[in-house]
Amino acid sequence: MALRGVSVVELAGLAPGPFCGMVLADFGAQVVRVDRPAPGDVSRLSRGKRSLAVDLKRRGAAVVRRLCARADVVLELFRTGVMEKLQLGPEILRKENPRLIYARLSGFGQSGRFAKAAGHDINYLALSGVLSRLGSSGENPSAPLNLLADFAGGGLMCALGIVMALFERTRSGKGQVIDASMVEGTAYLSSFLWKTKNLGLWEQPRGENLLDGGAPFYTTYRTADGEFMAVGALEPQFYQLLVKGLGLKSDELPNQMSMADWPEMKKKFAAVFAKKTKAEWCRVFDGTDACVTPVLTFEEVAHHAHNKERGSFITDGEQGVSPRPAPLLSNTPATPSLERDPLIGEHTEEILKEFGFSQEEIDQLYSDKVIEGNKLRASL
Repeated sequence: MALRGVSVVELAGLAPGPFCGMVLADFGAQVVRVDRPAPGDVSRLSRGKRSLAVDLKRRGAAVVRRLCARADVVLELFRTGVMEKLQLGPEILRKENPRLIYARLSGFGQSGRFAKAAGHDINYLALSGVLSRLGSSGENPSAPLNLLADFAGGGLMCALGIVMALFERTRSGKGQVIDASMVEGTAYLSSFLWKTKNLGLWEQPRGENLLDGGAPFYTTYRTADGEFMAVGALEPQFYQLLVKGLGLKSDELPNQMSMADWPEMKKKFAAVFAKKTKAEWCRVFDGTDACVTPVLTFEEVAHHAHNKERGSFITDGEQGVSPRPAPLLSNTPATPSLERDPLIGEHTEEILKEFGFSQEEIDQLYSDKVIEGNKLRASL
């Protein structure tokens, strides 16, 4: 795998960080997740990782510091200044390990007036400018779950930064600090919007433009069985196939790009889509270039023929379904673990031994309640 041999210490936090660590683990990195002690709980988004349970307030920071002295990457999500108070800031750790890549993933970044402020995906999305463009016509802006800022602008951008820093280190031999801001990551994702804002694509109010649900040929429609179809017939040749599949005649419809007629055209298309079920519309449009596809539910997606043929979803040992890592690499593809996610503290002792702790030191850490173990016991 592409990241085989890369050692990562991930300080447990909310979902964007664990997702970043999971991406690295899926592609071969050895990820140790430093969890807060919580007996019996499961370390979330921890596919392919191992869990070390440490109380950072009980001399646990010294334990983590020893791990970081041998690691390639440390990933943390604490508010600005917290790691410094624990004596785990980049200045200290990189002095002990100059090759260390220190990734700081946060909502607002490590500087600026909001650096120490609390926030969530919707706040980062708002400050990036992107939220102002999301939502239906005449309604308040609405966030698409917590995917854009948390996972795309945050976790994925941070993973990209780590991989780039690892590549640069092959030339310089030195690590560096990564300041991954979810606000800035989300704004960067929206570069297309910035580059095209003067081309007429976003001149209308939110929800009334070409690509935000305003166009009758780029939106979703309810079917007879209460399901949905997605339509993306932008180009004229694709639009003609859409109209044909709907049983309509182009010469009886307004011009495709007549924005004034879009509301009425949407009503007409909606009335037609409502006459057949999702499965029936699939039979009409599958195999055509009309750019019409079913809106699949989580229960359906792994069983769709295209996804099955590509193996786009995987099933773990507990029969849980999840997306296969992407993208596909021809020579070093990801090999995600199919084992269950680890219990918090499940690998505490073996990790410490690997990082040079003696059994005597480990026993003392247990005695002082600095660390916790959590071995899975077989039920007889």
